[in-house]
Amino acid sequence: MRLSARQSGHRYGIEIAGAGPPLLLLHGFSGDSATWRDLAPAMPQDFRVCRLDILGHGESDKPAAAESYRMSAIAADIIDLLDQLKIERAHLLGYSMGGRLALYLTLHYPARFSSLVLESASPGLADAAEREQRRLRDEALANKIETRGIEWFVEYWERLPLWASQANLPAGILAGQRRQRLRNDPRGLANSLRGLGAGAQPSLWRDLPTLTAPTLLVAGDLDAKFRRINGAMAQKMPNASLAILPAAGHNSHLENPAAFTRALRSFLQSI
Repeated sequence: MRLSARQSGHRYGIEIAGAGPPLLLLHGFSGDSATWRDLAPAMPQDFRVCRLDILGHGESDKPAAAESYRMSAIAADIIDLLDQLKIERAHLLGYSMGGRLALYLTLHYPARFSSLVLESASPGLADAAEREQRRLRDEALANKIETRGIEWFVEYWERLPLWASQANLPAGILAGQRRQRLRNDPRGLANSLRGLGAGAQPSLWRDLPTLTAPTLLVAGDLDAKFRRINGAMAQKMPNASLAILPAAGHNSHLENPAAFTRALRSFLQSI
């Protein structure tokens, strides 16, 4: 179904299944709610699982104004959607870009979230100069996506070293992931980089000690960068545990779904 955020008017695609405590899932850049569909049979069955398309992705709107994609604006929209769904508190799981958004949500709306799971996420870039360099790189990529199109972007994106750990995944899984990426709208992706990219995101490092919600940090053992980032995060967060999943890189829920769902179930059952 699609719901309109009342203040912005933007429509968001959302799939809801099950009953029990709400569990909101936020996908990564160039993904959509289908990211989680293959995991559904192994997800905790006593939860009301809500799979949201972040603005610019999937069935959600792709507005032309880049400011609509600011993290603060999308977070406010999500809280409004939860209000419309009569969800006062939810468990929250975010992957990569969706994890950065999930962290922002939990820090800025702590009363609305019972727990937090971050998969291959970060609090952003602490150094202002590094953020500006990243913003410029994101803007350059956004311009290329708009001018060269979605096929060019997918070819470029899938060649990044970030995905090297997926080389031995079954061909069918990789083909499905590619089909999903090709469904993206160039404007939605470009503006997501401008509004939600690591260069645009405010650094949340200083806020980590204030996050008291039970938190699970997940990283793949083949993703050295995010192992390091999540280790540093865990040291700053008062109620966080760290799970390093074997035989997985950046996208551990795709590369080792059994280990990912075991870690998720164990965490949610422990709360």
